[in-house]
Amino acid sequence: MANIRSQIKRNRTNEKRRQRNRAVKSELRTRVKGALAFAGDEERGEEALRTALKKIDKAASKGVIHKNAAARRKSRLVKAVARSTSA
Repeated sequence: MANIRSQIKRNRTNEKRRQRNRAVKSELRTRVKGALAFAGDEERGEEALRTALKKIDKAASKGVIHKNAAARRKSRLVKAVARSTSA
């Protein structure tokens, strides 16, 4: 346990950020799975994909994931959905 007051505060803020990052990443994984699950469906698939892409962009803007990681995830997701809809 830290004795320095600034480090005690830093530990509190780190814990808050860790909890937020966990929640955002969990939501990301859920939305991506949903987009892949509904890939064959016309309406629900399109809506799920739009929501997943929005969540990825939001996570990148908040600093939860890096912007290049967000771009890579979006690219892979769109490719996977296109592949499963054409098949």
